[in-house]
Amino acid sequence: MPNNILAQEAIPPGEKQYTEDLAARLKAKIIRDNPSGIMRRDAHPKMHGVVKAEFTVEPELPPELRIGIFAEASTYQAWIRFSNQDGTIQADKARDIRGMAIKLMGVPGDKLLDSERHEQTQDFIVISTNVFVTKDVQEFDALIKAMTGSILSKIFFFATHWRVIWNLVTSLKKFANPLQMRYWSTTPYLFGNTAVKYSAIPHVSNPDAVPSDPGPDYLRQAMVRQLAQGEAVFDFTVQLQTNADSMPIEDPGHEWKESESPFRKVATIRILQQEFDSEAQRVFGENLSYTPWHSLPAHRPLGGINRARKIVYDAISTFRHEYNKVPRKEPTSWDI
Repeated sequence: MPNNILAQEAIPPGEKQYTEDLAARLKAKIIRDNPSGIMRRDAHPKMHGVVKAEFTVEPELPPELRIGIFAEASTYQAWIRFSNQDGTIQADKARDIRGMAIKLMGVPGDKLLDSERHEQTQDFIVISTNVFVTKDVQEFDALIKAMTGSILSKIFFFATHWRVIWNLVTSLKKFANPLQMRYWSTTPYLFGNTAVKYSAIPHVSNPDAVPSDPGPDYLRQAMVRQLAQGEAVFDFTVQLQTNADSMPIEDPGHEWKESESPFRKVATIRILQQEFDSEAQRVFGENLSYTPWHSLPAHRPLGGINRARKIVYDAISTFRHEYNKVPRKEPTSWDI
């Protein structure tokens, strides 16, 4: 019988152990990947830039969209970090998933993380593909185990996980400019009596092309050029879960079809004209921590991948900041 109870989680057996294993595996990986210098993130270590932005909630939204921070028309200052996903820092011409991590400031109300309950930030994390590579934590842990293991372990994993291959291959792309790409959350979030996925959709009139002879950091250079001349604008949108079977909570590797539930605009992201490429701002961006659990309860992350993120992101961020001997703190303004 179909189940249409929306926003319902179902924790599979063994998830806690797989999450702990994943955290340990990723910590060991960044130690291997960073034998000298600072300890970087396990994913999205290469930053194109962290930029100042305004996040303006739409006025007069319909009642079903007036949830959490979207309940009232308001403008929040934000820091947005653009990055490459691959754990190895490489030239931008390599096919990859790109990330857009949004941190709103001045958001009142208690947040979900006990240790940061009184912080005034709300994070939204979106990437350049509409599905996550794996269906759950167990499969993601197995993927990381294979990718950090022998050739034989890689062959065995991918020979038995065809959808992971498909999701991975179709998500690895070349892009011309991080300010001109669409991004998705892939994972779901609570939204009133249902759940949503997020998407940031750019306004682009004259899109850039990938350079014929791109330099290793051409994505950052494209951002520098565009923001020296003007601003960048995105629509921030939500896709409401309308069917629990065809739009599952526990499998972010399964696409929620836009034909079934279209994305609807709830806010405008305006990235101001600015210079952002200073060494001080790069250091600031390196030390920022993003997690979907920097969140109001109204936007609580849902599903196994998000539950694992709560543990893994905190473990990696804590270790990284302690190793680098820098405090971990949430920003309160555009001052750095």
